[in-house]
Amino acid sequence: MALGPGNFELMKQLVIFDLDGTLLNTIADLGTATNYALKKNGYNEHPLSSYNYMVGDGVRKLMERAASDASPEQIDKLLEDFREYYDDHCTDQTRPYPGIPELLRSLRAEGIRIAVASNKYQAAVEKIIPHYFPDVEFAALRGERSDFPKKPDPSVVFDILSQAPTPKADVMMVGDSAVDMETARRACIDSVGVTWGFRPVSELRSAYADHIVSDPSEIYPLAH
Repeated sequence: MALGPGNFELMKQLVIFDLDGTLLNTIADLGTATNYALKKNGYNEHPLSSYNYMVGDGVRKLMERAASDASPEQIDKLLEDFREYYDDHCTDQTRPYPGIPELLRSLRAEGIRIAVASNKYQAAVEKIIPHYFPDVEFAALRGERSDFPKKPDPSVVFDILSQAPTPKADVMMVGDSAVDMETARRACIDSVGVTWGFRPVSELRSAYADHIVSDPSEIYPLAH
């Protein structure tokens, strides 16, 4: 489906995107950084493919899943080593999914605002998004912060709406996991599940996604 100006009444004013597995394929860099921390602290490393089911709930939960027998103090050390590596290597292998840059530019050209709501820590969100989308204006970039609970708590959506006031009926959330669909449901906004991310389509169906798409071009008409 070609992207281009719509010939119908504009419906959505704001589209909120998840980051990992939705805008960017980050799994190789996340897995490599986790394996670095695990190896440095004497834990077994994991195949990169196994990280698809470990990510999505913040980096502490990622460390807890990767080293399930680690104490809270050991998790703290793993987190420190993960961030030391990831902060310097978070763009080594990460790439936008095909069609995503074009989608974001098309939405902005239509006057539709876009934002990011991620469980990735805030500093990484603020580094990665401008790196891969330098010519795209975002209304808000929200990652994991100490003053807000993580998704699926809807607080991140409400925080974005406080910066970009928009009627909920005109807001849509796009993500690749049940966490994103549940966040949208709790915030009372429409949800769009994407099949190119880290989780299977069955998870999106089980989470009652309002829409499920298999290509970024399918998101454009849903915003109209």
